[in-house]
Amino acid sequence: MPGVVTYNTILHGLFRTRRFYEAKELYLNMIKSGKQWSIHTYSIILNGLCKNNCVDEAVKMFQSLCSKDLQLDIITFNIMIDALFKGGRKEDAMDLFAAIPANGLVPSVVTYRLMTENLIKEGLLDEFDGLFSAMEKSGCAPNSHMLNAIVRRLLHRDDTSRAGAYLSKLDEKNFSLEASTTSMLISLFSRDEYQHHSKSLPEKYRFHNEAKS
Repeated sequence: MPGVVTYNTILHGLFRTRRFYEAKELYLNMIKSGKQWSIHTYSIILNGLCKNNCVDEAVKMFQSLCSKDLQLDIITFNIMIDALFKGGRKEDAMDLFAAIPANGLVPSVVTYRLMTENLIKEGLLDEFDGLFSAMEKSGCAPNSHMLNAIVRRLLHRDDTSRAGAYLSKLDEKNFSLEASTTSMLISLFSRDEYQHHSKSLPEKYRFHNEAKS
């Protein structure tokens, strides 16, 4: 019987190349074998299911894993939170995030990025502010990718005041703007109707965009 690493490699490759039915046949046979698979293997399966729009099936598998004597990891939670939000199951995603400590885990930067981006997308800005504050108090520092993603989400909602605050956080940490963030700023504030919003940005970004317009 092939080893776990071999199975994981094959599964990942099948899902990545969109050979979904072959991947499904393989993992069903793996489960039927009765062998105890690692959480890493199950994470590959869950991610593959979610990427192929089989969120309900992934949820059932995840619930089954929770009832087993198997230590879940934060990667598994991240996969499911992301999929639930994308599937329009906002409340389920938020409940799953709240359940992380009960499983002996701590949210990672990726977890917080998924949560903050989706809270902004859903228009839950007070909840977003509270979660970001709780993140900082917990000692989990946002990275450049997360802050750039937050700025883009806020600009997409025309919330330039909040976006300006997070641009300042990027500066405080000496992080750079990602190309997509810069492009969005230039595109957004080059329009006449957005010029009055530029005062909400830190001065360096106001000058940058006024010069471009």
